[in-house]
Amino acid sequence: MNYPKLKRFSHHLQVSFKDLTKICSHWYRLYAPDEFKHRRNVNQLKTSDSLILALLIWQAKTGIESQRRFCECFGCISHSRFNRRSRQLLKLVYQIRQELNQKINLSDQLLIIDSFPVPVCQPIRNYRAKIFRDYADIGYKATKKIFYYGFKVHAIVSADGYIL
Repeated sequence: MNYPKLKRFSHHLQVSFKDLTKICSHWYRLYAPDEFKHRRNVNQLKTSDSLILALLIWQAKTGIESQRRFCECFGCISHSRFNRRSRQLLKLVYQIRQELNQKINLSDQLLIIDSFPVPVCQPIRNYRAKIFRDYADIGYKATKKIFYYGFKVHAIVSADGYIL
């Protein structure tokens, strides 16, 4: 595919995106279930699933948070279609992540454990919030001495930045 707006990026970034698309197509062939690969009308897609995977990773790498702005950069797919296709690929992304985690040997490395809150609403609405009522809870963030309504994420990260 031709990406006219991608040319403003440096040559180094173009080469690494090409490498990323090759890696993602390899992962797609290895880990995507056959019923997903051969789903209805999959042969009529203009943008392949492996390219959507590569674009998701590329978006995270470049740090562009706006889906609309990111899709304008590439011009190959609208942001609404990109969102729909990304949601379809979530199970596959989790599957790839699990497979890669099993292949990584971190037994002799330094691991860092940390936790942080993910608030769902502003503190003033803690007791009135209805979203995630069965899952979220009110917690306390000791460093800022505030209560929040939401989730607490516990993460394990290797010294080189690999999130488990």
